[in-house]
Amino acid sequence: MKAGGWNPSAPIGAAPVLRQCVNLWTLVGQPRPGREWSLERKIHAVKEAGFDGIADRLSPQHARWCDRLGLMRVGLVVSNEPREFRDRLAEQREGGATRVNVILGAHDTSTSAALRWVLRLMEQGEDLGLEVSVETHRDSCTETPEKLQALVRAYRQATGRILRLTWDCSHHAVVKHLLPPFWPRFAGQAKLIQAASQFHFRPFNGHHCQVPVMDGRGRLTPEVRDYLPFMGDLMRTWLSAAPAGAEMIAVPELGPLWMGYNLHSFPPSWDQAQVMRRLIKRSWVGALTGRDAAIGRVYLRGSRRAQSGPVPAFGVA
Repeated sequence: MKAGGWNPSAPIGAAPVLRQCVNLWTLVGQPRPGREWSLERKIHAVKEAGFDGIADRLSPQHARWCDRLGLMRVGLVVSNEPREFRDRLAEQREGGATRVNVILGAHDTSTSAALRWVLRLMEQGEDLGLEVSVETHRDSCTETPEKLQALVRAYRQATGRILRLTWDCSHHAVVKHLLPPFWPRFAGQAKLIQAASQFHFRPFNGHHCQVPVMDGRGRLTPEVRDYLPFMGDLMRTWLSAAPAGAEMIAVPELGPLWMGYNLHSFPPSWDQAQVMRRLIKRSWVGALTGRDAAIGRVYLRGSRRAQSGPVPAFGVA
């Protein structure tokens, strides 16, 4: 398997590239329930907000609008039925995806079953010309660090390769009730992080897999400030092994109200995702230049506002 984010068309010595794709579920109920935007309007809003693309369960309709606007696409498959893998992956390719994120199995999927499914999934993805990644997610075969490590070891024994993941660290953080700083508990996963290309940057803490980015007055919350150093550490770790022109696919994963990720007292998920896009970009610039730009000063709603012992890691892949 190529290194995370490997880009075969990149010139020799090209700098790694950040691509931000918003999950379209963030726009569910936008601008308000009962008057939700059409898919066309949502995709136009994504383009106007400065994102590079979308992440979703794709269809030819997604492909049509994204092609017109020059937006990239990341597909999604959620399945615990191996017989449907090829059809679901092919649907995402028809929607214009070259990369597909997969939420695989359930909380009680055994390591042996998960390995069989992953082997089939990766083989069929390669046959279709797709880069497939398995997401770290609750109620899936990767829902805990221990289940993930068991699958990673089994996959390496079977193939000699590092399993390609989509990292959503919020789920493991909640499972382990983490307190900030969060990075020391993930540092032992450096090889798996460096081998990945897809990252869901959902701000979290140890009891909530999604915390609000802003408060009701448009200021960054203390909880998201606790999260920002983690994001910078992860980016620096990934960049330290990134080949020339590698692409990090970053999703500001702000889940919607209807799924229970967002709460009625929080700002709309779409508003938060747009602020998170800027924070992700600043963390990226800071990681590239060696400065922690993410915890400096940020622009919110047109004004400038200031932000004001050893921990065991989950394990080494």
